[in-house]
Amino acid sequence: MALGLTIAAPSAGAQKLEQGVRGEHVLQLQEQLNELGYFKAGLTGYYGSITKGAVRKFQQAQGLSADGIAGPATLNRLNKKAAAQGNTLRQLAKLIHGEARGESFEGQVAVGAVVLNRVHSDVFPSSIPKVIFQKGQFTAIDDGQFNTKPTQTSYQAARKALNGTDPTHGALYYYNPKIATSLWSKSRPTLLTIGQHDFTR
Repeated sequence: MALGLTIAAPSAGAQKLEQGVRGEHVLQLQEQLNELGYFKAGLTGYYGSITKGAVRKFQQAQGLSADGIAGPATLNRLNKKAAAQGNTLRQLAKLIHGEARGESFEGQVAVGAVVLNRVHSDVFPSSIPKVIFQKGQFTAIDDGQFNTKPTQTSYQAARKALNGTDPTHGALYYYNPKIATSLWSKSRPTLLTIGQHDFTR
């Protein structure tokens, strides 16, 4: 199977999604609800109160039990209404590949975790795509490396970060001290180093 070309619908890998859950399937749920006009917030991969409310509205419109929990009946109906594309997962994998393809798996997960940490920070946009494409933030966007094809490992790292794994312990920034020219980056206290990247808050 060509990973990244075949994206499984949420019902294929998740029997029930509910408040407090995070990960790839929640992200796909948000994308589908957004496409149908029920979800207006940022794509985060976290099933919070806004996602629950959007699910409830979809359930009400479809004549389903409106409990705000995306169980099999809700997921199956959703998959019939909106195709599962996996665009945001793909974008995260492409960023990881562009920024850290020479790093260890842990280093790749760490780059994904920085994106998720930014999503949950008040300082950055509260949406994965908006964080990724925020002007001047990631070298891979600026120099075109984002457009290279991500590997299976990049997808695995993206999924792990979406599921809540954070080797950086809350870092919001990273840089390669061997090639970085930004004095601002170098002035921030380093939380830890993974491979070629120093991670900072």
